[in-house]
Amino acid sequence: MSYNNQDAFGPTIPDRDPQETAEWLESLDALAKTHGRGRAREIMQSLLRRSHDLQLNVPLVPTTDYINTISPEDEPEFPGDEQLERTYRAWMRWNAAIMVHRAQRPGIAVGGHISSFASSASLYEVGFNHFFKGHDHPQGADQIFIQGHASPGAYARAYLEDRLTASQLDGFRQEKSSPNGGLPSYPHPRLLPEFWQFPTVSMGLGPINAIYQAQFNRYLQGRNFKDTSGQHVWAFLGDGELDEVESRGALQLAANDGLDNLTFVVNANLQRLDGPVRGNGKIIQELESFFRGAGWNVIKVIWGREWDVLLDRDTDGALVDLMN
Repeated sequence: MSYNNQDAFGPTIPDRDPQETAEWLESLDALAKTHGRGRAREIMQSLLRRSHDLQLNVPLVPTTDYINTISPEDEPEFPGDEQLERTYRAWMRWNAAIMVHRAQRPGIAVGGHISSFASSASLYEVGFNHFFKGHDHPQGADQIFIQGHASPGAYARAYLEDRLTASQLDGFRQEKSSPNGGLPSYPHPRLLPEFWQFPTVSMGLGPINAIYQAQFNRYLQGRNFKDTSGQHVWAFLGDGELDEVESRGALQLAANDGLDNLTFVVNANLQRLDGPVRGNGKIIQELESFFRGAGWNVIKVIWGREWDVLLDRDTDGALVDLMN
């Protein structure tokens, strides 16, 4: 009689060759003892990847180590001017923060959100400068769902591009009361049709709409209504936002349809409106497990390049164990 002991790697059928199995286990023990746990981990991860290539139906490992998914040697060269982009990224962070600060002045006191864009500015700028396709692109425009609470950053960028004026920024969250024409709190095409393409922020609206947008693009392509093969859907989300039911409710649809024209970019800044996100846990690991379980590919970006030297010296895996 079979049993389920909740162990994905537990015994389910009798071992057909216990002696051979023991030899493999002995080899793994020797590898870890001789070359360290880090090297043993690398070998096991390589074997798991190969098992998936061979379609051996090996149970999925729900989480990977709490380090960057892409190793330094596999990273491509940065295509832009890193110092220049860092400089005007700082300008945008400052302008976004001042915009929110000004919205809190006496007589107005509507405020806004600062940390969402401050912690994700690099994500947006790399996208705008090196990934996103505009409406004049021959393959068609990408569709981008901006995280609602990061709207000050989009306005700050538009100001540097001379698409918005200082008086408009000074009317943030004051669409009705500002004499110069205010800017809406969150992305919404009805409130600012010449600026926003999709509404987000409300109850997981952005994530689920992004999935259906990517599915619809695939439908248009499959029925020869429109060539959408070069268009990509990007959804920028917060870690707290992903607790909304609608944020995760259609993940399996994207996996079932193989929507490789869709990317979720999750900013794990560990903050939400009513407190910290998983103060006693690791939200990145939780989300990795959830998305991988739903059939998604997950790339984690956690540590800056300064950690690469330390991790390279971690021959026995002690530092990675501590991070985990």
